[in-house]
Amino acid sequence: MNRIKVVLDEKGIKQMWLANKLGKSFSIVNAYVCNRRQPSLELLFEIAELLQVDPKELIAVKTNGQKIK
Repeated sequence: MNRIKVVLDEKGIKQMWLANKLGKSFSIVNAYVCNRRQPSLELLFEIAELLQVDPKELIAVKTNGQKIK
């Protein structure tokens, strides 16, 4: 699970902007944002750089079945 959607919302950034910056289709980025697919570690670091956040902020951590934001 990732927190890409949360970070995009917090920063007021649209998925289309991210797709254009990554050179990916909107549907692929939407799949990452909706957690239907997970980006590679390399791509996760690229997304973090574009969003100017620590890569750890894009990763949702679960403990005891609960998501930590």
